[in-house]
Amino acid sequence: MPALDLDTHLDDTHLDADLASERAHLDTSRAALRRMRERAEALFSTGDQVAGDAYAAETLGRTLARRVAELADDPTTPLFFGRLDFAGTPQGEGTDGGDPADATGGAAPATSTGDHDGRRYHVGRRHVTDEHGEPLVLDWRAPISRSFYRASARDPQGVAVRRRFGFSNGVLTSFEDERLDRGEELGTTSRILTAEIERPRVGPMRDIVATIQPEQDELVRADLADSICVQGAPGTGKTAVGLHRAAYLLYLHRERLRRAGVLIVGPNRAFLSYIAAVLPALGEVEVEQATVEELISRVPVRAVEAPTVAALKHDARMASVLHRAAQAQIGAPTDSITVSDGSFRWRIGVEPLHRIVEETRREGLPYGTGRERVRARVVSLLQRQAEARRAESPSDGWLRRMGRCRPVVDFLDAVWPALTPEGLVHGLLSDPARLAAAADGLLSDAEQASLVWAKPARTAKATRWTAADAVLVDEAAGLLERPSGFGHVVVDEAQDLSPMQCRAIARRSEHGSVTLLGDLAQGTAPWAATDWRESLAHLGKPDAVVVPLTVGFRVPAAVVAFANLLLPALAVDVPPAESLRRDGGLDVRTVTDLTAATVAEVRAALAHDGSVGVIAADDAVDGLRAALAAAGVATTTADDVTAAERVTVVPATLVKGLEYDHVVVVEPAAIVAAEPRGLHRLYVVLTRAVSRLSVLHHEPLPAPLPNQPNDR
Repeated sequence: MPALDLDTHLDDTHLDADLASERAHLDTSRAALRRMRERAEALFSTGDQVAGDAYAAETLGRTLARRVAELADDPTTPLFFGRLDFAGTPQGEGTDGGDPADATGGAAPATSTGDHDGRRYHVGRRHVTDEHGEPLVLDWRAPISRSFYRASARDPQGVAVRRRFGFSNGVLTSFEDERLDRGEELGTTSRILTAEIERPRVGPMRDIVATIQPEQDELVRADLADSICVQGAPGTGKTAVGLHRAAYLLYLHRERLRRAGVLIVGPNRAFLSYIAAVLPALGEVEVEQATVEELISRVPVRAVEAPTVAALKHDARMASVLHRAAQAQIGAPTDSITVSDGSFRWRIGVEPLHRIVEETRREGLPYGTGRERVRARVVSLLQRQAEARRAESPSDGWLRRMGRCRPVVDFLDAVWPALTPEGLVHGLLSDPARLAAAADGLLSDAEQASLVWAKPARTAKATRWTAADAVLVDEAAGLLERPSGFGHVVVDEAQDLSPMQCRAIARRSEHGSVTLLGDLAQGTAPWAATDWRESLAHLGKPDAVVVPLTVGFRVPAAVVAFANLLLPALAVDVPPAESLRRDGGLDVRTVTDLTAATVAEVRAALAHDGSVGVIAADDAVDGLRAALAAAGVATTTADDVTAAERVTVVPATLVKGLEYDHVVVVEPAAIVAAEPRGLHRLYVVLTRAVSRLSVLHHEPLPAPLPNQPNDR
């Protein structure tokens, strides 16, 4: 039978006809989308002929180019995945012939939905219309599409029938109907829903518009003004929630966010490559993606330092140290200034100059803005004298000349000297006395001594900066000038952000909202968060709501239960993950030859569909990749998501956020021993499998895990 319908009186002939009708609608919709794209391409090719000037032509060209990209169609991806029949839908085409008034079984009645009564909508990834502008497919983000995710037998929201479609390589193969007005609801037992969630994956991350659950949909559709934090256990879809929220907000606030921008922040380039295809698949092609390191890349990183020193530089106290260091540059006027202006001479005494400096200091402006404010106020006093003497207002050229004249510039350099971010940090870490003054009462003597460079470079430009120095330079830049911000920022794997990294993101989202995604149990950085409230405070969003997602759909229950054994040792207060998946497999084996066992396990995994991830301690990766190559098994790296090879060999430090159908974990003890928070790293590694997990070890497993099969 090609489709499942909960009304058992229907025969196969009716179902086959229904399926044929839906396939015809899919063909019609694809043809309509193609016409929409061709129309946009035609407008793009002639846009310069209708634009009024070069600027208008360029603006129109960008708009039309974006529109063409948004209308791209992937024939292997379903154009629609669901259908809503609202109460009163005319019988016949695509329905079971039943009477919506026959609601029985204690279900809530399908209440009126006003303009949608008797209407039918196909729900998909983007809006598609016919030649007359009538909708063939509704965007999943449209308000009425919310009922596809939220309607239930208890609360039908006016929906009589919800239909889900099954696809294979873009071909419509089946459907399931739920008669919500009769109390029929599949929930997580939906065969099509389960098949989509468990579908083997090779390549980049896919969107989840067809499988969004009600609790996820509530987060996706949160208001733009709301900042939220999602504490998501492995496999609960927190990354997908964040990306789909970005797509939803762009749909709802298109022009506003197009001007302000949307930013996705990920832990590394491999992760960003993995998720890069999700938003374009939903028609959103103008979203920036960056790692934190890329956001703050004002200086080239060419050196490393002791982990304890790096951790200190990531400490929030350093923000106060830098602020003091900048404020210490501001001095008090000691003399009046006199400006020659042709046959006139203008003089400003010490007291008004002192008042200008103090008033500006109290305003709390960025340092660079404060310097310009002082300049403007000095020029304003000169202007008043000139107007009183000449009985006319000076020209704009005169005002600019006064602001650049030597007496005014000398005064500024004396009381509010120009600074650069690099120069401020270089001066602070090169001069023990300057650091001691700025860090008094904030850092201990030992901490100050560890920060001062033993052999500082003569200039900031010649300095060999470290990654932690780059964080300080970005903080200094925020003290001098306000950086441009974004309308919305999505931060994934946020548990590994340091307080200073949070502040860097806060400066870029000061007037926008944030979606913070992470799992405290997966924190592997030395400064990993243990309380979301602290991170949110550093991000400038202390009132953001923290929402836990604990029920997973991707990682099998056996794998989740095994990984959860580590939780008591991780010293974080998070609810254990649960899984609705009862399939999948877990195999933990002691082996004598890790390399040979890994090759054999990979060969066995390739007999199944889907991707294979081999995860090991970083220093073991090259050897395993070479062994697999020698055995004739082609492999790729985590950041090459376009490669055709199914096997990826991944260092444990880069696997966060990635998923594979079959994961082979090689020597957990070595992964744990490689870093101070090794148990947290192992928890991440063990939860990357979405079908099967094989753990191969020669050394005993780390303490929280059983070393005997009957211990599990």
